[in-house]
Amino acid sequence: MKKVIHRAGTRGHSDHGWLDSYHTFSFADYHDPERIHFGALRVLNDDTVAGGEGFGAHPHDNMEIVSIPLEGELRHQDSMGHTSVLRTGEIQVMTAGTGIIHSEFNNSPNRPVKFLQIWIFPDQHGLPTRYEEITLAPARTNELRTLVAPEGNGSEHTAWIHQSAWFHTLDLERNTYEYAMRREGNGLYVFVLEGDVTVENEKLASRDGMGIWEQNDITLHTDGKASLLLIEVPMR
Repeated sequence: MKKVIHRAGTRGHSDHGWLDSYHTFSFADYHDPERIHFGALRVLNDDTVAGGEGFGAHPHDNMEIVSIPLEGELRHQDSMGHTSVLRTGEIQVMTAGTGIIHSEFNNSPNRPVKFLQIWIFPDQHGLPTRYEEITLAPARTNELRTLVAPEGNGSEHTAWIHQSAWFHTLDLERNTYEYAMRREGNGLYVFVLEGDVTVENEKLASRDGMGIWEQNDITLHTDGKASLLLIEVPMR
């Protein structure tokens, strides 16, 4: 087994007034040559946007972009003609592919919106652009909930991306969960949303992250409560 641990306090941080953002991996002005990516996981940003503010229209290409709202409402517009408001319990996926322009704004004039912005390298370049928005299945304590899967591997409550990658949430309460890797050669990145958890004998706290690879079964345990995001990705 190989592992890497990223403590919450070691993340990159950008405070622009309207945007308060923490970067698990190198992003914008934050650069750490030891933290460029974890396999196909390129970006994991923990963003808070002030009321009425947001990211104006800007381009992307050749990336799978996943947005997961944690609190508040996120208003989306893109060059494919999509306009929507994303809320907690929903997930947004974009294939930037050959090129897309989009904006993401806080839909409230006075309350912050908090969300995770995650980028995954696609399994090929030059893909047609696409947008998908999914209402997630209800979360159940001590049960894995799948948010994202490869095409053809999910359900009506699962978004899909062009990569052999899976996103799950796990609300663990005084229990142990054994995670089995979905694909040989993949690694698992554990991001702690809330609480404390022990992953393969390593203690993690809120907003800590840990990547594990070259191991197919991974043990997660808490004596209290922990809310986790699990991202399984190819390592090469």
